[in-house]
Amino acid sequence: MNILALLQCIQPALSKTAVRQMSRIAQAMVAMTGRVTMLGLSRWAGKGGSYRTVQRFFNTVISWPEVFLSFFLGHLHRPGGEYFLVGDESVVTKAGRETYGLDRFFSSLHNQVVKGIAIFSVSLVSVEERRSYPLQVEQVLRSDEEKMAAKQRKQERDKPGQTAVRKHCGRPKGSRNRDKTEVVLTPELKRIQAMIQKQLKLLSDRVSVRHLALDGHFGSNNALQMVRQCGLHLVSKLRLDAALYFQYQGEQNRFGPRRKYGQKIDYRRIPDAYLVSRSIQGQLETCFYQGQMLHRGFAQALNVVIITKTHLKTGACAHVNLFSSDLTLSAERSSTITV
Repeated sequence: MNILALLQCIQPALSKTAVRQMSRIAQAMVAMTGRVTMLGLSRWAGKGGSYRTVQRFFNTVISWPEVFLSFFLGHLHRPGGEYFLVGDESVVTKAGRETYGLDRFFSSLHNQVVKGIAIFSVSLVSVEERRSYPLQVEQVLRSDEEKMAAKQRKQERDKPGQTAVRKHCGRPKGSRNRDKTEVVLTPELKRIQAMIQKQLKLLSDRVSVRHLALDGHFGSNNALQMVRQCGLHLVSKLRLDAALYFQYQGEQNRFGPRRKYGQKIDYRRIPDAYLVSRSIQGQLETCFYQGQMLHRGFAQALNVVIITKTHLKTGACAHVNLFSSDLTLSAERSSTITV
């Protein structure tokens, strides 16, 4: 395959020299094994890919979001297709002390905090093809404020058990209602918001995007309001023990505030009125439930999809709570992107 011919579409964003260097490096990166280093790339690149050439390429200032978008529009874009914007963070373990951005991050693969670097990626996911196309990749550099907040949370968790002080029932005297849409974004959310806004500006009228999918770490009201400020709808996951309520459908009182919250949901006894589909494979029964539900921590109603799996022989049951701020999003689209 002639890689150089495939890279001709990105010439508006790169010079001819950079495109030629990139074709050598891409070929070496596909062929080589083990960790990718500049010395390893020079050994696999062959003619025209010396170590000095590799150094020159990586010292060149390149607007990678424009390069990725040009390649996507030139070879991968399907006009009229449905796309979701998806963000996710990856952690790569790294030893040593001099690596740029070296810190301690939580790795889901190791299920613990590890020493390494973190990279946040923004991709376009084709709903029809079920494929992801990366458009923007940035290294995560935590500020001193984030480190201090994480340190304080760890100290709170490590404190020895203390006798809980009994709180008075009811609402504290003098407290006022607060608007849950007016939130203070954390440095992490501000960083992600800047990436999303930058990507939307590049997409503009080229690709239509209405939804942003994030993992369960962002299943909160603050993250939802951050996404809504970007003009998108959030698709994410709630905690397993999330306190969800059905919307109240009964008669309202003549005086006083209107009642919003109905019965609290019991995940083992969800009414069949919310059942979307049911399937059985062997001894495993899978059910999809969907409905507009309320959560006291969120400022608006949520489009919730609950996926339950039950072992018919033992009765063991597990569930996953997916949600979106788009009340018209179908259960199939929400579960496809998030799961």
